[in-house]
Amino acid sequence: MFTLADLPDLTGRTAVVTGANSGLGLETARALAGAGATVVMTARSKDKFDAAEADIRPTNRTADLRFVQLDLASLDNVRTAAEVIRSEYPEVDILVNNAGIMMTPEATTADGLELQLGTNHFGHFAFTGLLLEPLLAAGDARVVTVSSGMHHRGEMDFDDLQQQQSDGYDTTAQYARSKLANLMFALELQRRFDAAGVDARSVSAHPGYTATNLQSAGVQLPGGGLFHKAASIGMRLLNPIVGMSVEQGALPQIHAAVSDVPGGSYWGPQGPGEMRGPVGSAKVNRKARNEADAARLWDISVDTTGVTYDALETSTGSVR
Repeated sequence: MFTLADLPDLTGRTAVVTGANSGLGLETARALAGAGATVVMTARSKDKFDAAEADIRPTNRTADLRFVQLDLASLDNVRTAAEVIRSEYPEVDILVNNAGIMMTPEATTADGLELQLGTNHFGHFAFTGLLLEPLLAAGDARVVTVSSGMHHRGEMDFDDLQQQQSDGYDTTAQYARSKLANLMFALELQRRFDAAGVDARSVSAHPGYTATNLQSAGVQLPGGGLFHKAASIGMRLLNPIVGMSVEQGALPQIHAAVSDVPGGSYWGPQGPGEMRGPVGSAKVNRKARNEADAARLWDISVDTTGVTYDALETSTGSVR
């Protein structure tokens, strides 16, 4: 059973964690820094980073914590953040694509993309591609993309990925789609690593039901109606009863980031419904394993973000 006592010595390694200012991201940053890594903690503001740093310092005064401002809902900002990291860190050993939003009212990103898919998938697709050079420079780099058990409910409707043609906005369906996209991306990235013969691993994880602010933060965004207000109250009441602690919930993604696990693997809690329990291999929905759909989503993601993964190309074109 994986615990924090199993972390290897990460001295000299550089890790980047998105959404590192709270919840699972904060616990992941805390663990990696505790093992000696330099941890680049991305957050949407310096104030959020300062609060997270203040949370870590009392138990680790020598932690090497760095800040980079990142808003995944803006592709311009994603490019800026990636450029800052590339200029300051020629090698990135671990990238944890942790940040995410959940069940938001209908809204769009700065680029006009549906907010949940735009933030959770397209933002991380672009960020990972823009960091590919320092990742591949590190040797045996690790990319961890955080999905969810909700991916089992996701449907990849390529004719209406962003619900632009739907009669009404289904926030739960769109969240599930974004989490399915996360897992499809992680698996497809490993296939492309393998085909290009590069020394890197793409791994995914999910936290089961963990009591974080994710469940209630999204539904409280402006624009929510009675459903979102009721959901926010319900989740706040349910979290302490059903949810694991954040420390427990972060273990699958920490395990995926540091343990000797195979590329393309998926990790999560082993209890009933994978909602809670010790870390083990998680179930991958057949839709997430559909290689043709994953390649199609990849091409759509390139067209949508303008980010290409040139280092994974072969002499015959893009790796499939």
